[in-house]
Amino acid sequence: MSERDARKAKLSADRGRVVPVQLAHIVRRTSRFDAMLDWYQQVLGASVVHSDGMLAFLTYDHEHHRIAIAQIPGLDEQAPMAAGTDHVAFTFADLGDLLYTYIRLRGQGIAPYWCINHGPTTSMYYKDPDGSRVELQVDNYPTPEETNRWMRSGEFAANPIGVVFDPDELVRRYEVGEPMTSLVARPPLPEGMTPFQMLRF
Repeated sequence: MSERDARKAKLSADRGRVVPVQLAHIVRRTSRFDAMLDWYQQVLGASVVHSDGMLAFLTYDHEHHRIAIAQIPGLDEQAPMAAGTDHVAFTFADLGDLLYTYIRLRGQGIAPYWCINHGPTTSMYYKDPDGSRVELQVDNYPTPEETNRWMRSGEFAANPIGVVFDPDELVRRYEVGEPMTSLVARPPLPEGMTPFQMLRF
């Protein structure tokens, strides 16, 4: 096929749906530029690609930037439950990496406000200096197919939120060598509790 034909095929109406290849980056507006820049470096282990005091680009992988921070003086504070993005999530390679990050951040005075086993993921939620929520997570199943199968199960339908956990207890269980399948398995709801009682804001 010639390049011209290939280009025509790309624009053909019968191609159907075309999806993005990845989520590229997020941009945060802030009046707390230095605090936000420091927080995202600490939490994500990101490095600064460019910063001029008004705009910063950070990355933690091969992408030229995953986070951008824009300084806009005098912004209003966020309303806690306003419409908009609830949180942004970042996935770690395995549970050990997630727990190591929890310990490292705890030592720097950065603590999660919500730790929950959703079922598909084990997740720790943090708030950046502006109060925007960031989820650090690890997948609980080894393949997307297994995750999708579990999410279509009656267990997920009965509790789409998850079960809260104590991160220090999870660290202890990990250190003593409890099997990984046991560590990431979502426990049942505590007696007399509903899924919505697992929510933390």
